[in-house]
Amino acid sequence: MSKKKNTSGIVYSTDPNFSFEREHRESAVTLPPAEQPLKVKLDTKKRAGKVVTLIDGFIGKDEDLEKLGKELKTKCGTGGSVKDGQVLIQGDYKDKIVKWLQDWGYKPALK
Repeated sequence: MSKKKNTSGIVYSTDPNFSFEREHRESAVTLPPAEQPLKVKLDTKKRAGKVVTLIDGFIGKDEDLEKLGKELKTKCGTGGSVKDGQVLIQGDYKDKIVKWLQDWGYKPALK
């Protein structure tokens, strides 16, 4: 059985009139591929000198970003992750990723 932590930040309040209201994030609308301002670059920071290809600038739902990340990982045949609004692909796949993004209708910018 897993214990899920309450990440709301509120532990206890002595105020008798306090009522907790959860923040509701607006559901982001995913822009069409042609309007996505994607940036593709290589990065080695905090990775023990190992290279990752970083895709940044996606505007839209987290599910759509996860789908894009999964598709890119499958195409590259390598691992990676999606976090903080970025797709990280292990290895130097910058040129291949730019070509695939262009084929899928995106207009990526190289950094």
